[in-house]
Amino acid sequence: MRVAARCKALFIANRWGGQTLISLYISIISGIILALHYSPATPFYHTATIELIAPYGSFWRALHYYSSQAFFLLLTGHIAAILWQQSEIPSRSAWIRLCSSFPVAVLLLFSGYVLRGDATGEAAGAIAENICLSIPVVGQWLNDLLFDLQESGLRKPYLHHLCGLMVLGAFTLWPHLKRYPARWSNHLLLVALTLLVSIFWTAPMEPERLGLLHIAGPWFFLGLQELLRYLPTFIAGVAIPLLPLLLIYLLPSPPGRRRGCVLALLAWLLAYGVFTLLSYLRI
Repeated sequence: MRVAARCKALFIANRWGGQTLISLYISIISGIILALHYSPATPFYHTATIELIAPYGSFWRALHYYSSQAFFLLLTGHIAAILWQQSEIPSRSAWIRLCSSFPVAVLLLFSGYVLRGDATGEAAGAIAENICLSIPVVGQWLNDLLFDLQESGLRKPYLHHLCGLMVLGAFTLWPHLKRYPARWSNHLLLVALTLLVSIFWTAPMEPERLGLLHIAGPWFFLGLQELLRYLPTFIAGVAIPLLPLLLIYLLPSPPGRRRGCVLALLAWLLAYGVFTLLSYLRI
């Protein structure tokens, strides 16, 4: 009975993981096609050009957008499935390396919003720079490395999105990919659904709107954006967002401590959801 339950848990976790990888592959393929038409020197112009003029540009842009969203959500679901089914967690070092793919995925998704060059992207980039600069000692260096929007425009975020973060993501996931490869034939429904959504729904692009007091960032950024209203920048933008990652890193622990980490993680998610809802209601 215990073996059957364990096999079922492993199947569910692998199902989520396979769908996550398929979404990532679609995002990479469509991203390469978009990169052929994009320039960080004039981001909004080239995004609009892709949308309106490039052959099937609206489809490829939507495919990249929705597959990237699916990748992030399915990755979150994959981690949640492992915790919910109480699947076996590897050694601490292997677990930390694997779970480091989550912040890399967040940065990939976030930098994609910034690269649009629209009102949402500009607002998100400005907030990210201020958050980086609030970090003691290394803040200026970290901002120069990741963003530097004031001096370099979107050149550095584009390079990181295209190369640096992909390399980091491959490093964190490679041992897992060798052990659990994803087969396209097992996820044809997901591929078909992603293609259909991309055909009928265009990816969002928000032109600059003057006179607004509140511009919403990416949907996963709304809770952080709301926290910045009440707390110092470093606490709201760095300490609180890093807390769930630290809790996930601590999961390879004795059962009692692991249960405490899971409960603390659920409490964080609930609180962040409330702040996200408050920020959404401001829009």
